[in-house]
Amino acid sequence: MAVCKITDSTHFVGAIDWHRRLFDSLIPLPEGTSYNSYLIRGSEKTALIDSVDPSKYDELVANLESLGIEQIDYIISNHAEQDHSGSLPNLLARYPQARVVTNAKCKGLLEEHLGIKSDKFITVADEETISLGDRHLRFIIAPWVHWPETMFTYLVEDKILFPCDFLGSHLAPSQLLVSEIDEFYEGAKRYYAEIMMPFRISVLKHLDRLRSYEIKIIAPSHGPIHLNPQPIMEAYRQWASDEVKNEVVLPFVSMHGSTEKMVEYLTTGLIQRGIAVKPFNLVVTDVGKLAMALVDAATLVVGASAVLVGAHPLAVYATYLANALRPKVRFLGIIGSYGWGSKMLDELKGLVTNLKVEILSPVVVKGYPKEDDLKALDMLADEILSKHRQLNIA
Repeated sequence: MAVCKITDSTHFVGAIDWHRRLFDSLIPLPEGTSYNSYLIRGSEKTALIDSVDPSKYDELVANLESLGIEQIDYIISNHAEQDHSGSLPNLLARYPQARVVTNAKCKGLLEEHLGIKSDKFITVADEETISLGDRHLRFIIAPWVHWPETMFTYLVEDKILFPCDFLGSHLAPSQLLVSEIDEFYEGAKRYYAEIMMPFRISVLKHLDRLRSYEIKIIAPSHGPIHLNPQPIMEAYRQWASDEVKNEVVLPFVSMHGSTEKMVEYLTTGLIQRGIAVKPFNLVVTDVGKLAMALVDAATLVVGASAVLVGAHPLAVYATYLANALRPKVRFLGIIGSYGWGSKMLDELKGLVTNLKVEILSPVVVKGYPKEDDLKALDMLADEILSKHRQLNIA
């Protein structure tokens, strides 16, 4: 990716990873990603905001060379994760006069993970400022969006917020500078769902804190740079709010068709009652899509077949994932079928200790669903409708 000018003082010097398809050996990247590094030149000092993933170090150096950069005074480390900081050792070897500016907690992680020596650091506190001459950087300690050591950097004169992973997107943007998020909305929501949703209380806290800052540009660590900050900030505020929609998310796995029949019957019943349903066949589901669906839904229903009397591993994974992501769902249903015996109901209930949900009447049947079983699914659909009406969303 070529250098991109943001303002007279600030350039994007990071890298686009068009072909990466998995992050942390866990998160699908259907549209690649970017590692956004920013160079800020003041009248006296030069600062680099974050580095890049080690695989893209050469591209970062090429971008710096294209700007004629021979000296870097400060490398700001907003976050210790390797896609931000993995190139720090090489950068410090190339620019030995540079010092890593970060908070105390991040300093400890960088020492432990990357072996950077203590004398290479300048440690800053919340709201502390450093001078680049005619430009000043202010640091905002922002834990748990999404690591405990995260911080934001604010370029005072240009009113640019560098919020690290916050307000970012895992995608390789076709356009780096954007004013609207329509084209990038799904990518931003996916990123929120997979990475920020477990910390939605912190998300709201930090959004509120940022109200006191005049922000003209948001330059995150991944995805496009927002020349109009309001759309992405308002989207985050809505996603992290307590508001839920008249929707049911229904991940399921069926071995011999019995559970699938139950899912199809319940889906039809919910639609007939005016409730939106998003079924996900876990055999083929992109878990990022499932995470996105969980952002707004009022109810989660897990459909599971039994394997050796326990829940199918894919149903276990989906339930574990939902518990880890901590969506704001209010209700949980469990449906499924077993062969000769089943403990999957207790197993799945035990996996949702993080969710503040009301457990609805389960429908777990032996073999193929019969007439009474279908009636029980009708009753479950009625129960979901009643619960949604109590929330004034149906």
